[in-house]
Amino acid sequence: MPEIAASARTPFRAPSARPPSWYARPAARAWTCEPAPADVRAFHASLPGYAPTPLTELPGIAAELGVGRFFVKDESARLGLPAFKALGASWAVHRVLARREADAARDGVRDGVQGSGRDGASVRLVTATDGNHGRAVARTARLLGHHAHVFVAHGVHPGAVAAIAGEGARVTEVPGVYDDAVRAAEAAAAAPDSVLVQDTAWPGYEEIPGWIAEGYSTLFAEVDAQLTAAGAGSPGLVAVPVGVGSLAQAAVTHYRSRRAAGGAALLSVEPENAAGVLHSLLARRPVTVATGDTTMAGLNCGTPSSLAWPFLRDGLDAAVTVTDADSAAAAGALAAHGVSSGPCGAASLAGLRAALTSDGAGALPGVTDRRAALGVGAGSVVVALSTEGTAANPHGG
Repeated sequence: MPEIAASARTPFRAPSARPPSWYARPAARAWTCEPAPADVRAFHASLPGYAPTPLTELPGIAAELGVGRFFVKDESARLGLPAFKALGASWAVHRVLARREADAARDGVRDGVQGSGRDGASVRLVTATDGNHGRAVARTARLLGHHAHVFVAHGVHPGAVAAIAGEGARVTEVPGVYDDAVRAAEAAAAAPDSVLVQDTAWPGYEEIPGWIAEGYSTLFAEVDAQLTAAGAGSPGLVAVPVGVGSLAQAAVTHYRSRRAAGGAALLSVEPENAAGVLHSLLARRPVTVATGDTTMAGLNCGTPSSLAWPFLRDGLDAAVTVTDADSAAAAGALAAHGVSSGPCGAASLAGLRAALTSDGAGALPGVTDRRAALGVGAGSVVVALSTEGTAANPHGG
């Protein structure tokens, strides 16, 4: 049985009134940053079972959204798991093990840890999760001959917890929210031969979350190649589901590291009752919000990653929130077109519906037309990232 860890944290609570649902920053496409390392995709291509996930065009949804072409990036089967998270976990663990080996060589002490992790001393990889990241770390640890200890936040479906345990990980359930699980994992990682592999950052802990975000760059490189093959060129708008913001950080890094003017508009999508990024964007500083129950369990995070925050603040064009019902409706629409999408994955389409088919109510002063804020017209190419399949999150039904 999973262990139960104590939790003691009272987060900053957002006002009790219905939260704002929209934020836009028209200057985002003028901001630039450095690209992700060029060798990340080659690393992933070397892994057993690697193949680009599908980018599926759905003309019916394009017509509904009033755009030229609509594509969904289907992450329901990525490296043997039902979500995209293996990209970040595998690259980060690869970097962690390489660093340990280099440190041992520098110190003149062979500690037995090799890049393959199959001979010599084992490492315990520790992380917190609300679902998919924990399973990805556990799978990576098992394949490399290491151990994993995963702290699971309250509200994660027992089926998802069982899947993590099924990877051979030690699982500790935390009777609190995701931020509480992160604190518990951080404390546990202080043990000897343990390493925290967390996909959110805070001051003093940013290198490994940075590697995780770098790992996600492979997804966007695949999108580039697939759009080119489809004769679609570059996207005009990309919708990204957001928890702590690491995938959105990778999206901003990819599209804002191109020096040409303009580029893709980037839309972040969060649950209405776990909108830490949107509240932070409105405040222009990172804030923590109290989160509630949501079927979008993988997005149920109240605090943006400190590493992701500058990228989100400066590089996102817009942020929108959606309800569980919105996500469920979007998942049904994708299923009707043969795309397996869990609640978190379907949030991207739900967000596009809210952004492109609403009248802009609730927008910031001076931004009354959401389509105009995003630069979307009848000929635009739009991409939604469906970050998980239905198997990743049984709670979503």
